[in-house]
Amino acid sequence: MTEQGRPEDVLDHIGPGTDVIVPIQFGEPVTLLDTLEGHAGELDGVRIHRMDPYHERAYIRGEFGDHLRHVDYFLGPGSRKAYWAGNCDLVPNHFSEMPLLLRRTAPRPIVLAAASLPDEHGYFSLGTNADYTAAFIGEVPFFLEATPHMPRTFGQNQVHMSQVAGWCRTGLELPDVHPSEPDERDHAIAAAIAERIADGSCLQVGVGKVPDALLAALTGHRDLGVHTEALSDGIMRLIDKGVITGTRKHQYRNKHVATFCVGSRKMQRWLHNNAAVSMLPVDWVNDPRVVAREPNFVSINATSEVDLMGQAASETIAGKYWSSSGGQADFARGAMYSENGQAFLVLHSATSSGQSRINVTLTPGSVVTTLKNTIDHVVTEYGIASLRGRSLAERARALIAIAHPEHRERLSREARASGLLH
Repeated sequence: MTEQGRPEDVLDHIGPGTDVIVPIQFGEPVTLLDTLEGHAGELDGVRIHRMDPYHERAYIRGEFGDHLRHVDYFLGPGSRKAYWAGNCDLVPNHFSEMPLLLRRTAPRPIVLAAASLPDEHGYFSLGTNADYTAAFIGEVPFFLEATPHMPRTFGQNQVHMSQVAGWCRTGLELPDVHPSEPDERDHAIAAAIAERIADGSCLQVGVGKVPDALLAALTGHRDLGVHTEALSDGIMRLIDKGVITGTRKHQYRNKHVATFCVGSRKMQRWLHNNAAVSMLPVDWVNDPRVVAREPNFVSINATSEVDLMGQAASETIAGKYWSSSGGQADFARGAMYSENGQAFLVLHSATSSGQSRINVTLTPGSVVTTLKNTIDHVVTEYGIASLRGRSLAERARALIAIAHPEHRERLSREARASGLLH
């Protein structure tokens, strides 16, 4: 059994060239990272691998040079500016492949993570997280920062005391995250999608205004299931209302499957000791082959721009990197092979400055996240464009029909000039 130690004890496990793996968002071990930063001058070639940092840090800004460097896999509010300034690295990936990538590119790994306090059996829980870190339990050393504020969750994110290199106790509180309120456009998009979701469907829903509006629009549905990346307050509310039950799922029946959670303090308290929630590693949750085994699978994700052939750019804004691919393509592919599966990509028809988000070609510098061959439905506040199995000309007409009315004539003209329409 490993006895409780001090945060400074983590330094005994960080040698030259160590690859530190840190969970996404709420799983950040704040005090342990403070310790590494406080001793950065003593470190040599240490890299910290993580997705979607919530808080900006000195090491992310590149203030310690090669002593302590950040490697990102999905830009978050804590790393966006640092990446733009050239102070950290960004590695393209599908979320489902993160454990595989880390096994190949992080030869000296240790996981540092926030966790619940150990229970009477000596087990810690990674709480709001399983993500890519849970895939390494029993495989690489873990050093945990245990806090009474981390909810104890179940699934495959349990770590026994005998499996950790060390642990310390802190009073870490998790962020209290509340999404922005949906507007009329978000509710229009949600209503259009809700009509196409049958009772008993299994959902993957992202986090944000449109997903929240959609979940609010599903209160009249019955026996929905959840198999998703991110579990949010909106999903919690539908579970409490009895709308999401999981009774028709084929995998983890009667359980609500996620790989990480993000939301309010209320949701964090709701998660604690909630045996109906199963937190599972991302290389299983997001695997398109696993997703495809759920019939009537419905995937809903946001994109920032779509061209008239159906290519979706979801990780850049105006040609500048904003996030990364995440699990969008994972679930789009899985839904494509699911019996009666559907995948929806949602976006507002125009930007806040009135620029069309649907154009003949993507903005220079933008990258394709979901291929034209994979994309299923595109949704704006003006309706749904169904693209699967349709010709390029049919796609162009369908997308122009859901573009902002002020841009439709121009899009038709440019589509003819480009040869998409004749």
